[in-house]
Amino acid sequence: MTANTGFWSRRKAAVAAEQQAEAAARVEAERQAHEQALAERPDAELLAEAGMPEPETLTTAEEVQEFLKTALPQRLKARALRRLWRLNPVLANLDGLVDYGEDYTDATRVIENMQTVYQVGKGMFDKFAEPDPEPEEEPLLAEAEAETDEAAEA
Repeated sequence: MTANTGFWSRRKAAVAAEQQAEAAARVEAERQAHEQALAERPDAELLAEAGMPEPETLTTAEEVQEFLKTALPQRLKARALRRLWRLNPVLANLDGLVDYGEDYTDATRVIENMQTVYQVGKGMFDKFAEPDPEPEEEPLLAEAEAETDEAAEA
């Protein structure tokens, strides 16, 4: 009897999960339809309807926070966030100590025909490595070869 109870419990849970998924899909579809309708309307009309000022005229972080809580399209909220970044001196003023703040894509900094020591897969230390010294022949072996050469000539 416990096996039947387990089956029906799982079945009820599956049906409830399906209903929740359908409800979530409906809510998401309604939200997207609402955003699409807002996207077609001009910004000035939306701001007047919501009773909010232009995002560029916001002066405090609290005003930006209130602006973000309204049901305005994402494009207007992005403008308000840009304004917040300019209002906050921590975000607006770079201190020069930011390692990643430089523009490394500047085409004027490219040096024609620049060569580096680095080689892909090999690294850059192979140029600095000293070549292996060739093993010197033993002097006795060299003398023996010289004697055999002289004997062969004679």
